[in-house]
Amino acid sequence: EEMTTDKVRTMKQQLNSEFKQIFELCQQVLNQSQRPSLISITLQTLLRFLSWIPLGYIFETPLVNQLLTKFLPTRPFRNDTLACLTEIGSLSQANYNHVFQNIFTTLIRNLMQTLPPETNIAAAYETAQEYDCLYIQGLSLFFSGFFSAHLELLEKVENHKDTLSAMMYLVNISMVDDKEIFKICLEYWNKFASDLYRTECAPRGMGGSNVLNLGMSFANSNSPRKTLYSNVLSKVRNVMISRMAKPEEVLVVEGDDGTIVRETTKDTDAIAQYKTMRETLVYLTHLDYEDTENIMLTKLALQCDDKSNEFSWNNLNTLCWAIGSISGAMNEDDEKRFLVTVIKDLLSLCEMKRGKDNKAVVASNIMYVVGQYPRFLRAHWKFLKTVVTKLFEFMHELHPGVQDMACDTFLKISQKCKGQFVLQQQGEANPFIVDLLRNLPSIVSDLQPHQIQTFYEACGHMIREQTNQQQREELLMQLMEPPNASWRNIMNSANGDVSTLQKQDTIKEIGKILRTNVRVCSAIGHPFVSQLGKFYLDMLNVYKTYSEYISHAVQSEGEVVTQHANIRAMRGVKVEALKLIEVFVSKSEDPKMVAEKIVAMLYDTVLSDYQRSVPAARNPEVLKLFAAIVNRLRGEMSAGLPRIFDAVFDSTLSMITTNFTDFPEHRLYFFKLLKSVNMYCFQALFSIPAAAQKKVIDSIVWAFKHTERNISETGLDILEKLLSNVQQNQGFAQG
Repeated sequence: EEMTTDKVRTMKQQLNSEFKQIFELCQQVLNQSQRPSLISITLQTLLRFLSWIPLGYIFETPLVNQLLTKFLPTRPFRNDTLACLTEIGSLSQANYNHVFQNIFTTLIRNLMQTLPPETNIAAAYETAQEYDCLYIQGLSLFFSGFFSAHLELLEKVENHKDTLSAMMYLVNISMVDDKEIFKICLEYWNKFASDLYRTECAPRGMGGSNVLNLGMSFANSNSPRKTLYSNVLSKVRNVMISRMAKPEEVLVVEGDDGTIVRETTKDTDAIAQYKTMRETLVYLTHLDYEDTENIMLTKLALQCDDKSNEFSWNNLNTLCWAIGSISGAMNEDDEKRFLVTVIKDLLSLCEMKRGKDNKAVVASNIMYVVGQYPRFLRAHWKFLKTVVTKLFEFMHELHPGVQDMACDTFLKISQKCKGQFVLQQQGEANPFIVDLLRNLPSIVSDLQPHQIQTFYEACGHMIREQTNQQQREELLMQLMEPPNASWRNIMNSANGDVSTLQKQDTIKEIGKILRTNVRVCSAIGHPFVSQLGKFYLDMLNVYKTYSEYISHAVQSEGEVVTQHANIRAMRGVKVEALKLIEVFVSKSEDPKMVAEKIVAMLYDTVLSDYQRSVPAARNPEVLKLFAAIVNRLRGEMSAGLPRIFDAVFDSTLSMITTNFTDFPEHRLYFFKLLKSVNMYCFQALFSIPAAAQKKVIDSIVWAFKHTERNISETGLDILEKLLSNVQQNQGFAQG
C-alpha cells in the first residue's frame, strides 16, 4: 500500500513479461491436478492477475471455456470460478464480444439448473450455509458488473430472454436481507434507472440534471427499451418501496450543561443509502409514475386492510418514507390526487388502529408525508391549515417521539411554506401567524424545552416573511414575550441580589432563554436586532458575572472545579451567549452598526475574560466567534485587530503548542481566526508589533507541520493566501 504508483506499474510490467511461466503453471494445475485445495488456490491466484495481465491470456486461450464447463458446475470450485468470471465480465473489449456472449449464456444455463428462477432467494438465503450465501453475493457482483459493461450487447434481440431472466435474478437477490448484497444491487439499479431516464425521458439538451425536482414527465411510452424492461422496472420499484431506508436519524442527548438537546446525525450509511434509493425511485417514477403510484396505493390499502395481516410498523414506515421520497416527481395534478388519497387512507388507518403505540407510528408517518410535499401545501391553504392544526394537537400527545416529530414537521413546513402564514388568506379574519401567537402558550404547554425552541424557530421563519418592518417587529415582540418576561424576572431578582444568578434553576432558565433566542435569530436574521437590543447589555453582564465566579472558583479550588455541574452550566450559558452573537453577526446586513454597537462591547467583557482565565476555563467559542466576526465585517474589524490579537494570541499559543493533541477545538478555531484575518484584514496585520507579526508567521509554519490533517491544510491555505497578499502589496513585501 505504501508503494508509489510508478513502482507498482514497473513491477507489473516486469511481471507481465514473466507471466507466461506463471500462466502455464496455472494451466497445468487446472488441467491435471486432482487435489481440490490446489485447484482452489490456483483459481484464487488467477483472480489476482485477471485485471491487468495481457488480454490474450484470457480470451485467446482455453481458460474461459475451462472455467465455464469444468469448474463452474462443480460446487467446491463454484465461488472461486464465479469471482474469476466476474472479473473477466467487467472488462470491456468489443472485439471479444463473442466470448462475453458465451460467458453470459453459459452462466445463465448453469444458474437455471442450480438455482431455478422460481426460487425464493431471500427465503433460501436465511437458511443457507455460508458457502451458498457467498455464492449469492458473487452473483450480485457478477450481474451488476456484467450489466454495467455489456448492456448494449445484451439488448440485442437474440439476448432479450436471457437478459430479462438475469435481471429478474438480480431483482430477487435485491430482496435478500443482507446490507452488503443490497448495496451492490442498489448501486446497479441506480445506474440502470439513471441511464434509462436520460435516454428515454429527459428532454433534449437537459441531460436529466434536474431530475429530483423536475415535477413533470417527459417519458416516451413507446420507447423500445422501456417496453423491454417494463416488468423488471416494476419489480425494482417494488424493491425500492419495500426496502426504503430511513431518511434521517434524530437523537435526543444530554448536553454538557445537563439539558436535553437534539442532534441530527448526518452522512451516516443509512442516510447515504436513503439518498441513493430516493434518487433511484425518482428516476423510476419519471419512467412510469402510474406504476409507482399503483404499487404504493396497493401497499397502503393492504396496510389498511385488517384481513391482510400486512400491517407492521416497519412496512408502514418504509412505505411512507418511499411516498415522501418522490415529492416533485409527478406533475402537480397527479401529485394532488395521489397525496389526497394517501392522507385519507393514513387518517382512516389512524382511526382504525388501537393502542397508543400503533397510533403514534401512524401519526408520525402522516406528519412525515405531509412535510415532504410543500408544493401541494402552498397551493392549498385550507389543507395546509388543517395539517398545522393537527400538528398542534400532536404536540400534546405524550407518547415518545410524537411531539418531536410534530415539532420537526412544523419547522419543515414553516421553512417551505412560510409566506402563507403571514398573508391574509381568503375567508380568514387574520393572518395565521397572528392567531398562532395569541394561542402560543397553550400550544407549547406540553412541550419540552428543546421542542419549544424548535417551535420558536419555525415561528421565526414565518415572521421573517412579513415585509412591513413595523408589523414584523410587533410579531417578533409578541413571539418573544414569554422568554422576555422570564428574563426580566431573573434580572429584577439579580438587581436585588446578584447571587440569585448562581442558583442551578436560574442558570438553566437563562440557558433555555438564550437557546430560544439563538433559534429565532437563526430564522429571522438581521431584523432580530430589535429583540437583541432589549437584553444585550444584560446578557454581557451575566457573561461577566459568570466569568468572575468561575475565575474565583478556580483560584480557590483549582482547575478541577471546571468539571463541577454548576460551573459547567455557567460555561454553557456563556457558550450560548457567544453563539447568539455569532449567529446574529453572520446574518447581519449592517457591518458598521454591528462593529460599533455589538462588537465594540465584546472587547472588555469577552476578550478580557478569555485572556485572564486559566486554560481549562477558556471557551474555544470565543475564537470561533471572532473568526465569524472578521469573516462578516471584514475591513470594519481592522481597527480592533490589535486588541483581538493581544487578548487571544499568546494565551492560545501557550495552550496549543506544547503538543499536537491538547485543546483540539482551540487550535482549530485559532487557525480559522488567523485565516479570516489574513483573508480580510491583511493590512491590519502590520499594525501589530513586529514581535507579534513574527509569531503569526511562526504559527502558520507550526500549523502546516501539524499531524491533524484539517489543521495542516488550514495552515497551508493561510500560507498560500499570505504569500499572495504579500505579492499584491509590494510595499509590505519590501518593508
